[in-house]
Amino acid sequence: MRIAHVTTVHPRDDIRIFRKECLSLAAAGYETHLVVGDGLGDELRDGVHITDIGAAPLGRMKRMREQPRRALQTLRRLAPAVVHFHDPELLPMGARWVREGGIAVYDAHEDVPRQILTKQWIPAPLRRPLAWAFERYENALVRRLSAVVAATPHIAQRFAAVQSRSVSVCNFPSLDELSLPTGDARRENAVCYVGGITRTRGIRELVRAIELLAGVRLILCGDIEDAALEAQLRAMPGWSQVEYLGRVGRAEVREVMARSRAGMVTLLPMPSYMDALPIKMFEYMSAALPVIASDFPVWREIVVSAQCGLCVDPTQPAAIADAIRTLLAEPERAEQMGRAGRLAIERQFNWPHQERRLLDFYRTLIA
Repeated sequence: MRIAHVTTVHPRDDIRIFRKECLSLAAAGYETHLVVGDGLGDELRDGVHITDIGAAPLGRMKRMREQPRRALQTLRRLAPAVVHFHDPELLPMGARWVREGGIAVYDAHEDVPRQILTKQWIPAPLRRPLAWAFERYENALVRRLSAVVAATPHIAQRFAAVQSRSVSVCNFPSLDELSLPTGDARRENAVCYVGGITRTRGIRELVRAIELLAGVRLILCGDIEDAALEAQLRAMPGWSQVEYLGRVGRAEVREVMARSRAGMVTLLPMPSYMDALPIKMFEYMSAALPVIASDFPVWREIVVSAQCGLCVDPTQPAAIADAIRTLLAEPERAEQMGRAGRLAIERQFNWPHQERRLLDFYRTLIA
């Protein structure tokens, strides 16, 4: 059975698309293809056939016009039994595929209408009407599709009103990728943040918090949102305590977590974050790191029930600094939180559990 995953936005080695969904489908015996648009050429990687439709043209609007057309041409040549696409700009392509008699699945990584409300490049007065319009556009096209796979239960519940075949497949970590051998103690007087570095993810508040902690470093991994934000961060007094590594590979992520005493996920209270399940929080737990997380109800329930960290007001640098100070001053308690988080991953928040949901969904869909 031939399956084709499609993305015109994400990299070919995307953690959710390639490392989790595509590899799981290939291991289950599906002939799995991944259609991407990065200009890096075709390849066979770990049993997945990667087809490159060419690098995206410059400009967001031009990309949104040309890349879906190229992807559709490639899909017609591949003729897969199921098309599983990952970008909102591919919604019209998916609806057309169904209209032509195929099966098309929308993988909703984000709650895009709520995400629009936080986009800095959209003028503030336009964000709410654009979010309203996009939600209606997205719902209208999702009605025409075969199914939705959502990255969180919240997103799946939202789409269930317009698409009865909506299932959540959460982006939880693999069990062994970030775990450390027993007794591997390389902890430094540092905390880490791994992921996209943006204003709404609380980076300025985090750097201000580090400034309040003499002798403590913040290890940062990821791309900074734009040059203006990077200049602002580098001008802050707390930046002298930051070790900025930029974008790093998975092996480097594992090393950074091994060196740190806590993992930071203090995103600001934006509509798109309040009900999200941030993969980095679960990756910290997988690496047996205690987490310091935003005090959102959904996140607090996970952190408190797993006893794996502390929740804080992410808008208050002093509160963030106090939480870091507490974990550094009580290393045994921090280690216990780390072990508890790892246990929660092994019992509940792991990819093998979600993989079974994905494979069951595919069997039902194809049947």
